[in-house]
Amino acid sequence: MFSISTLGDVVRIPPDLFGTSLKKAAINILKSKYESMVNSNLGYIIMILDAKVDPMGKVIAGNGGTFHRVTFDALTFYPKLQEIVNGEIVDITEFGAFVRIGPTDALLHLSQVMDDYLKSDVASGMILANQSGRTLKVGSTIRTRITAVSLGKAATMGKIGITCRQPFLGAPDWIKEELKNSNASEEKENVVEAKEKSKPKEKESSQEK
Repeated sequence: MFSISTLGDVVRIPPDLFGTSLKKAAINILKSKYESMVNSNLGYIIMILDAKVDPMGKVIAGNGGTFHRVTFDALTFYPKLQEIVNGEIVDITEFGAFVRIGPTDALLHLSQVMDDYLKSDVASGMILANQSGRTLKVGSTIRTRITAVSLGKAATMGKIGITCRQPFLGAPDWIKEELKNSNASEEKENVVEAKEKSKPKEKESSQEK
């Protein structure tokens, strides 16, 4: 889930940036500190959007810079458990695939692709299903559900697990096939139900005669 978070901090403006705009200097410092960081509360911090800097800074003895309070907006991405996300396969390994969702990669383990015997062909960058003949390859887009999230307190990496082993998940053509089968099954049930409802009426009409 993408969101905009408002945060607060204190930035040190070094002497070599005194000639530049205070806001521009503060944003550059915030970018180097926060962008690409993974936070357990905020998730992935993607980009610093804007900042308001207190022009009245403080000077500490023996330090040539000035310290300013700053409030800033950051674009963040926090993966939620059970959230449905779209992604692109960026790598195939012996144990599954890595799928790019938002700013990071999630692991789609072979056991979570589908209910079929699967073979991972790393050389050709493909996952092959033995019975259904379905395939996944680098560059394929898929619809998945987030099943596991592990984010550190202050790291550059996190771990996300995803699955396609649920109805209407996976590659677009898989979903179209499931929808088609689902509609056909629903139509069949409606026909059977209509026939069942018509039976008592036929009996009643015969008794009246």
